[in-house]
Amino acid sequence: MAHLLLLLFCLIMYRTYGRAHAFPDHNSYWEQTLTQPYFDNSSRREITTTINQTAQLHCRVRNLGDRAVSWIRKRDLHILTVGILTYTNDQRFQALHPDGSDEWTLTIRKAQFRDSGIYECQVSTEPKISQAFRLNVVVSKAKILGNPELFIKSGSDINLTCIVLQTPTPPSFIYWFKGNQVINYSQRGGISVVTEKQTRTSRLLISRALPSDSGNYTCAPSSSDAASITVHVLNGEKPAAMQHGNENLAVETLTKFNKLLFILITLIFAVVR
Repeated sequence: MAHLLLLLFCLIMYRTYGRAHAFPDHNSYWEQTLTQPYFDNSSRREITTTINQTAQLHCRVRNLGDRAVSWIRKRDLHILTVGILTYTNDQRFQALHPDGSDEWTLTIRKAQFRDSGIYECQVSTEPKISQAFRLNVVVSKAKILGNPELFIKSGSDINLTCIVLQTPTPPSFIYWFKGNQVINYSQRGGISVVTEKQTRTSRLLISRALPSDSGNYTCAPSSSDAASITVHVLNGEKPAAMQHGNENLAVETLTKFNKLLFILITLIFAVVR
C-alpha cells in the first residue's frame, strides 16, 4: 500500500512538473502572437486631393502597446514623423493622434504636386511592419462645354453647361460671372442657374438673349480653376469671324482655279506646237 501511494505521488509530481516545464515558451509565444500590433485595413489606401488643399492619410494600428508609429516618404526614405513629433523642416507635415485612439494621421497642408507619391506607416516591431498609402495631388478645373466662342441670334437662349473635372469632393459652390461681376438675377428676368453638386455640374440659362447680353462668361467653382466663354448675341448679321472665314475660303478657291487654268493653257500650247 505504501509503495502504491509513493508511486501515485511520483506520478502526480511528474505530470505537474511536465506541464509546467515541458513547453516553457508555449504560452508566452501565443500571448505575444495575439498581442502583436497589426493594421486595420479599413482605411483608404489611395487618396486624391487638389493642389493647395489639406491631405490626410489615416493609418489605424491595433494592439500598438509600447511601440511607435512613424510616417516615411517612400521616394527618399525620409522620416517625416515619429509618434506625434515632426522630423522634417517642412512644417506642412504633421502627425495627429487623438488620445486613446488607434488612428495615426499624417496631415499635409497646402499639398503640392511634389507631394504626390507613396507614404508608409511603420510600426517599430521586430521586424518592422508597414502599410503603404498613395497620395495623388491634382489640379481641379472647370470646363464649359462647347467652343470657346458662342454666336447666337438675338431672341435665342443662352444655354451654358459647366462641369468640374478632377475634384475628389463636390464643390461647395459654383459661381457664374459676366465680366468681373457675379451674375445678378435681379438685373433682368429670364436668368436661371441650376447647380448639381454631386455631379459637379452647373447650367446657366438666359432666355431671349439681347445684344447687351454679349460678353465674357466665367464658371468659377470653389477650389478649382475657372473656365470662360465669349458669347456674341447678333441682330441677324453674320459674325465677323464667319465672314473672314468665307472670304479666306473664296480666295483659296480662286487661287486653286487660277493654278489649274494656267496648267491647262500650258498643255494646250504644248499640243499646238
